Amino acid sequence: MAVFAPLSSFLFLLQLLGLILSVNVVFFLSFGRQQCYKEIQEGMYGALGKTMEGCNQWPLNPPNFRALMEEYVNLCTDLSRKIMRGIALALGGSPFEFEGVRAGDAFWVLRIIGYPGLSGAKDQKKPENNIGCGAHTDYGLLTLVNQDDDITALEVRNMSGEWISAPPIPGTFVCNIGDMLKIYSNGLYESTLHRVVNSSPKYRVCVAYFYETNFDAAVEPLDICKQRTGETKQFGRAVYGEHLVSKVTTNFVM
Repeated sequence: MAVFAPLSSFLFLLQLLGLILSVNVVFFLSFGRQQCYKEIQEGMYGALGKTMEGCNQWPLNPPNFRALMEEYVNLCTDLSRKIMRGIALALGGSPFEFEGVRAGDAFWVLRIIGYPGLSGAKDQKKPENNIGCGAHTDYGLLTLVNQDDDITALEVRNMSGEWISAPPIPGTFVCNIGDMLKIYSNGLYESTLHRVVNSSPKYRVCVAYFYETNFDAAVEPLDICKQRTGETKQFGRAVYGEHLVSKVTTNFVM
């Protein structure tokens, strides 16, 4: 997990627009910058992609919501590509290691997620289970998390197996590492096991942008990463689309 700025005011802008958000209000799917807002067409990715087919559900109010979100996606896509180029250099490869057949036509998802606060009197006993989102790792390369900066709800599990809070830092993103980057890096980058526990009485809003590989990318450890980890392949080959569909059908009601 890492922290990046900018765009800290985005949640404030959503509040100014008068949005009332509930869990998973908006679910964007796209394949690459050139087709940023083209919904997945029926049969586009064969039987495997059928689970992911569907149109974006754009609200009528506020009227500029769609334009705002499209611009936000553009900015997140550009930032994510730059982060991946930095990671590629850090691994000892070309800055374009994650372009082309790996993530040149990157699949992305944007979700606006609402977590209700705890209700009841202040002296009322808190429920034993107030987990808003159970423990999981993200599916792709990395996730940019933009969250309310006055509520601490995100928790990550450290190397000792303890759950620790990840307090929001104003003016920053939290960046989670995903499963595909763990495979590409042969374990040098560990996917972040995390969960959300909103113990605040306030409603929490999170905007999560998931930057993934190409849908049909065959993901396996890079040679440059195997060289740094004793030439042993720690993970087998995985096709991202198959991994994604498996996760979605396991974790969501279809």
